Amino acid sequence: MKDKVGIFSLGCPRNLVDSENIAGRLALKGYKIVDIEDADIGLINTCAFIESAKRESVGAILDMIKLKQQGKLKKVIVYGCLTQRYKYELKKHLPEVDAFVGALELGPSLKQFKLTPAYYRYLKICEGCVNNCSYCIIPSIKGKFKSLKEQDLLKQVGQFNKAKIAELNIIGQDITGYGIDLYGKPRLADLLKQIVRQATDIRWIRLLYLNPERLDSELIGLIRDQAKICKYVDLPIQHINNRLLKLMRRPSSEEQVIRLIRRLRREIPGVTLRTSVIVGFPSETEAEFRQLLDFIKEVKFQRLGAFTYSREEGTAAYKLPGQLPEEIKEERFARVMSVQQEVSGFNNRKLLGTTLEVLIEEKKGADYLGRTQADAPEVDGLVYLKSKRKLCAGDFVKARIIDTLEYDLVGEA
Repeated sequence: MKDKVGIFSLGCPRNLVDSENIAGRLALKGYKIVDIEDADIGLINTCAFIESAKRESVGAILDMIKLKQQGKLKKVIVYGCLTQRYKYELKKHLPEVDAFVGALELGPSLKQFKLTPAYYRYLKICEGCVNNCSYCIIPSIKGKFKSLKEQDLLKQVGQFNKAKIAELNIIGQDITGYGIDLYGKPRLADLLKQIVRQATDIRWIRLLYLNPERLDSELIGLIRDQAKICKYVDLPIQHINNRLLKLMRRPSSEEQVIRLIRRLRREIPGVTLRTSVIVGFPSETEAEFRQLLDFIKEVKFQRLGAFTYSREEGTAAYKLPGQLPEEIKEERFARVMSVQQEVSGFNNRKLLGTTLEVLIEEKKGADYLGRTQADAPEVDGLVYLKSKRKLCAGDFVKARIIDTLEYDLVGEA
């Protein structure tokens, strides 16, 4: 009988999809996939996007080595971005690891294996990035941009539809680039039309990571007109100051970003806008940072994530002059999140007394936890829901909002 394998997945949902595919392949070869505490072999899928992710990955490897030293694991295998980037250094400093494996040609799994709850799934439609932002190491780690074939993706959607999942999250480093390598131009809208036709029993289809440059009229119209597609636009802008945007190698200007945001709110009624920003980029002045703060206050994004700039060797920004001390980066991060907490509370208070559709996730004490269309799994807010009838994960209910918190809502079914 083959060994039992436990998989520990770090990083973003794209990594989680890779871990599901690895699990599927191992299961086809006769390995049993189990929790780490029951495993003979521990496999870690690492992340190396920024410094904090690298530290987390190394910490997880050391924890798994400890399990091996205690006799609880026979082998430890390290896979993914950290290995792809630092294979020789890791082999030198961590001889207790049995194998280091870089990027594999994964594609869609021949055997579906869930590492997410049963009621939602991720569909990764591309790998790598067509952009070349100065701060980002992804092109070096992932290689050339690659779109998965439409027929393979639709086969997966058919399997998800047969399983009657509630929510399908379409992901990639930049899904708006889908098809550039296959067809010579972006074809995300065409793929989405096929997915919508295939997903007859899937209620929500969510699009994650849409590049502002390629969010065109056809895509905006699809989000607006297709009932299944969540009115949720994840639009990473990174900054709003034109000098810094140019240093970041972001093609959009402040004027273009503002124009796009106004258009989205005008053409998609009730749209939820999510963004991400970087603070402490090399040479960012206090005035430029305040420009970003004022923009966040004015635009009032419903969802916002902030990151302190991480100086990554191998990127163009690594050599830029004016690298800022960590204490300044952290102080600016805290100020951004303080402003966004106020913005989020303001946005939530406008929902008081309204009725929203909620996807139930789990029972928590006497209440239930759920999400609205405005909330992606794992990263956004929750609805604390009171209900007299029994509910199950994956159920949809109408909820009246009776109270609001900074990031979350309270409702009753």
